[in-house]
Amino acid sequence: MISYLANPRRFDIFARYAIPVAGALAAVLIAVGLYLSLIGSPPDYQQGDTIRIMYIHVPAAWLALALYFAMGISSAIFFIWRHNLADVAAASIAPVGMVFAGLCLITGSLWGKPTWGTWWIWDARLTSMLIQFLLFLGYMALRGALEDEKLAARLAAILAMAGLLNLPIVKFSVDWWASLHQGATVFRDGGPSIDPSQLAPLLVMAFGLTALAAWIVMYRMRSVIMDRRARALSQAREARGGAA
Repeated sequence: MISYLANPRRFDIFARYAIPVAGALAAVLIAVGLYLSLIGSPPDYQQGDTIRIMYIHVPAAWLALALYFAMGISSAIFFIWRHNLADVAAASIAPVGMVFAGLCLITGSLWGKPTWGTWWIWDARLTSMLIQFLLFLGYMALRGALEDEKLAARLAAILAMAGLLNLPIVKFSVDWWASLHQGATVFRDGGPSIDPSQLAPLLVMAFGLTALAAWIVMYRMRSVIMDRRARALSQAREARGGAA
């Protein structure tokens, strides 16, 4: 499937149908997820209504890591095999991942104040997630700082690949070091420890935001492909005009 979609023309055909499907799915799931999160689920017995921040914070954290992984792998494919569509994918993912990483940090701070009594601590999990946000930002800044697009793409790909080393640190930081941040409650040995009344809206929001991220990334990728195609046609016309 991946090799089939590696062709820009095939991807364009696929995205033409997948984009509206992903958008509609995101709208429905997020609407249902917000209802379940804000109205359908009960307050936590310890944190009260503050727990509702979790339904945005946790999916945002998951997506920040998943999107960076996708960006890093796409960058590796581009760097090794010079696959231009992989570079388009990495560049399209970067701003989306940065938004989710930023959303994770903001909601985490809002959740941390009533829970820990402070907006921010230099905890291993928080610090490594901040680094993740800065890696997204650095990737975008590096691509925009150089006029040579090919050189910028290759240097940014190196940065993205190096940043993959931070992903296991974010994931396992609460296990490796003493931390105020709670450990895993969903993806853990023995199954989720979270109550089903909270797990259901959390998963619905996670799937909804994932569909939203997919919708944005595919839309951005298709826009870049169409722009490049238009520029190529324009250059071909100018070349024919000059030859005449």
